[in-house]
Amino acid sequence: MIDFEFDASAVHDALRDQADALRNAVEARIRQKLSGEVLQTRSGALADSISSSIDDDGSAVAISTSSAGVPYAAIQEFGGKTAAHDIVAVKAKALVFSAGGGEVFARSVRHPGSTIPARSYLVSTLSEMCGEIESAWKQAVLESLRHG
Repeated sequence: MIDFEFDASAVHDALRDQADALRNAVEARIRQKLSGEVLQTRSGALADSISSSIDDDGSAVAISTSSAGVPYAAIQEFGGKTAAHDIVAVKAKALVFSAGGGEVFARSVRHPGSTIPARSYLVSTLSEMCGEIESAWKQAVLESLRHG
């Protein structure tokens, strides 16, 4: 018979410490995708909306990552359709765009709607990093058992 004891709090602490490094790595990878790899940067609002946290209830440690406050975040991640809508000049007297080889001015235009393809930046990051995340968690547990 082999007698084996381990310090559960040491394992928990090791996972908590590893969670912070993983959280930073996931956020950095998402921001990389939003800096031209998956989406072209315009205002940077989507990249700035990315946040993550470590959830620790004392018995489990989890990392949550999300995008909040950017209305177009979900349609970029999952794709979808926009309805037909009017585009009206707000900050100027007219809209200007190129058509027929010249510039066209209009106070408003009717946009027919769009089909937006999925351009995943959240789910794809987690999928790509799954092996790295799993390996880091395992390594944290093994190290805590060696030193505990």
